[in-house]
Amino acid sequence: MHRRHVVLSGALALGTGALLGSTSFGMETADLAALAEAVESLRKAMLDADKSKLEALVSDQLSYGHSSGKLQDKADFIDVIVKKATIYKSISLTDHKNSVAGNNGIARHIWKSESESDGKVSSAHIGVLQVWVKDSSWKLLARQAFKI
Repeated sequence: MHRRHVVLSGALALGTGALLGSTSFGMETADLAALAEAVESLRKAMLDADKSKLEALVSDQLSYGHSSGKLQDKADFIDVIVKKATIYKSISLTDHKNSVAGNNGIARHIWKSESESDGKVSSAHIGVLQVWVKDSSWKLLARQAFKI
């Protein structure tokens, strides 16, 4: 083996080991898992109309956009669910694409749901972009739905 092969092999092994063993890599993996868990917790809290969980999962500065263009702040978003103006009968999230950049998380998915509002049952099949911010835990800062 030539000296340059030994040096290149050693550098490659060192670089790979540093990447796999780095704290930031491990933290990013943990952050991605925690972000996915927060998205799922929000889905469940919406189905359960759980006010305390909803309040804990969304930021005070929430901007919640519907595919119709309607916008809600934190209070309106929670009130509509808790006061049963909209009752979610089912919510399914698929095609998850999550990423983390520092204390910011981006969650994209396909949303399928059945809900009831004013006695009318409806279904939705939309795309969703969520922006989460991590303080001591992940909180939903913004959400925008779009027609697909």
